[in-house]
Amino acid sequence: MTEGITTVAGIAIPSTDPVFLSIVAIHVPLGILCVVTGAIAMLSEKGPGRHPRLGTIYYWSVAAIFASATLLSIMRWEHNYHLFVLGLLAFSAAHFGRAARRRRRPGWARLHITGMGSSYVLLLTAFYVDNGHQLPLWKELPVWTYWTLPALVGTPIIVWALLRHPVVKQADAARTAAGRSG
Repeated sequence: MTEGITTVAGIAIPSTDPVFLSIVAIHVPLGILCVVTGAIAMLSEKGPGRHPRLGTIYYWSVAAIFASATLLSIMRWEHNYHLFVLGLLAFSAAHFGRAARRRRRPGWARLHITGMGSSYVLLLTAFYVDNGHQLPLWKELPVWTYWTLPALVGTPIIVWALLRHPVVKQADAARTAAGRSG
């Protein structure tokens, strides 16, 4: 791979290799798609329609961004192996959350929320770890904040959803009712 820097829209990309840059050109829109579809799915009413449709797009977008991140990491392993690990964790969490929803075993709603929410937090963590040093405001923060702020913001939201979300309460009520009747 050719060493050097390519600057696009004020963002430095640590390569001039056309293959690397082509993968980045796919990776960036996939990341935007993940962030947008994940946020809309989280904020959408749960049940048939928008939430599962956008959740499916989010899941497959995370799978694709993990694939592109894997290629980018392999090309610059010494500098990017941690991004591979974050991508693997993000995809694994999304897969876990999706599987919980599809199987609908007892406690599925909590597992789904935990998996998908963790995936989103890990996705944002990877973005900030890789790009925080170039972003307005973020570049003024210490590096450790790139690793921790997404979790510091996302974890309380996930916990709130686990404790208060109507889907979790419905699943708990159904499980309690089934326990009484059985």
